Amino acid sequence: MLPAIENWPEEDQQALADAAREIAAARAGFYALTPDEERAVAEGLAQADRGDFATEEEMAALWRRFKR
Repeated sequence: MLPAIENWPEEDQQALADAAREIAAARAGFYALTPDEERAVAEGLAQADRGDFATEEEMAALWRRFKR
């Protein structure tokens, strides 16, 4: 199977790598963030430091959108 993976599209190879990281994290009890996840966390913390939070109206719209 491993040789065939080399011929997969990059997007599929990345999805497999993500799944493997999650499995490894579950076994080890530790999850290592990907560079994209690290950037997203850093941006979220920077937004919080600036006080840049969703408004009540934005949150209400979110709850309406995802309410089941």
